[in-house]
Amino acid sequence: MSQITKIALAKSLKKFLTHNTLDKITVKDIVEDCGVNRQTFYYHFQDIYDLVEWIFITEGMKALDGKNTSDSWQEGFLQVFYYVQENKPLVVNTFHSIGRDHLERFLYNEVYKMLIDVVNEQAEGLNVSEESKTFIADFYKYAFVGIMMEWIRTGMKEDPKEITNHVSKLITGDIRKALLKYQG
Repeated sequence: MSQITKIALAKSLKKFLTHNTLDKITVKDIVEDCGVNRQTFYYHFQDIYDLVEWIFITEGMKALDGKNTSDSWQEGFLQVFYYVQENKPLVVNTFHSIGRDHLERFLYNEVYKMLIDVVNEQAEGLNVSEESKTFIADFYKYAFVGIMMEWIRTGMKEDPKEITNHVSKLITGDIRKALLKYQG
């Protein structure tokens, strides 16, 4: 029942976001729409931004499902773009609110999970410290998320496939080259 309630609250928030900005939506609006009381909302979430973060985490994990290898990272990155496009009102309203850090945290976490798996795969057989692998994954994570945040900021006009192709051209083979430079 708990998961059903969370999903209902999330759907309600998304519905309101098609007509309002995040800062104009209240917990009262959401609970009245769902037919639950405020205590129910606060049992599950601290505030609306906590609900936003839960939406990003639960839905975003599905977008990257299994796309975390050297052969599939481009598809995973593209799926994150598509998720953002499909949830444009949620993403844009979060981007332009004090809840922006929830969006950034979601993107950084999901992209990092994908990249650290790619880095570890590419590091097989090499003597590279965990610290160096983390640094490489972080470096690319910041580049990827920076590109995505700029895409969101400028209205999501460019085709995600084009962006992913550009990124792929830039980094294909570079993670392995970086690992070789850090080999001890």
